[in-house]
Amino acid sequence: MKVEEVMNKKIEYIQPEATVYDAIEKMVDKRIRSLLVNPKDEQDVYGLITVRDIVFKIINKNLNPRKIKVGEITSKPLVCVTKDMPIEHVMALMEKFNIARVIVCEEGKVRGVVSLFDVMAGSLIEKAIEGHSA
Repeated sequence: MKVEEVMNKKIEYIQPEATVYDAIEKMVDKRIRSLLVNPKDEQDVYGLITVRDIVFKIINKNLNPRKIKVGEITSKPLVCVTKDMPIEHVMALMEKFNIARVIVCEEGKVRGVVSLFDVMAGSLIEKAIEGHSA
């Protein structure tokens, strides 16, 4: 199985100047677990903010999410993969870096995201297809 078979192409973005509260609202509204954080200038790179970042860096420390900027807790650099990469390699990267998602990049542009959930769902579908054809 390749990355392009399980990657999610619907990516939600947020500005680094937005508050963590804004990020929480967007994640809850869209029912998603991460947002790609746009670079703040031409020298900057994309980042990622996840539910895990918000829970452990803000809520668990009893900080006010309305006073913290997204850019203050953004994870960088991103772990990028290509769409033709085998999913086994992606799982190895996720385990090595203890991360739940990788970004699919091509020619310096973000094309999608692959999460642990996507890998699990893709594996389930693959097993069902194999079982159906046997």
